[in-house]
Amino acid sequence: MAMRIVRLGSSRARDEGLRIGTVRRPPRGVRKEDYASKDIYDVWFPNLSPSEVLLRDVFPVTDDKTWRAFKRRFLAEMKAPEARRDLDLLAALSHHANFSIGCYCEDESRCHRSILKALLDMRGAEIS
Repeated sequence: MAMRIVRLGSSRARDEGLRIGTVRRPPRGVRKEDYASKDIYDVWFPNLSPSEVLLRDVFPVTDDKTWRAFKRRFLAEMKAPEARRDLDLLAALSHHANFSIGCYCEDESRCHRSILKALLDMRGAEIS
């Protein structure tokens, strides 16, 4: 069993399992009932996405300085008790089920999913 970190909208991997969208907003122009069939996500879980304020202040991330500011602020958001519990839950589930979490960003190295991956790894998540 394992968890994957994916770009939403990309083709699903074999045995990927449930795809969880850790994004602030659902995709525009796509009917809700089509999200799964278009490989976007099966379940929307904005709990682990950057806050509206953070996205408004820092997005898009275009350079190293902006990325450092985004990362610092997002890590602070992930220290909230609710976020810590959600991360703990996903880390524990990764040992018992196949699933993936993801975001729309093209470049994972400048996306909050790379930060989530590190946070989940620190919690002992099984990541493939």
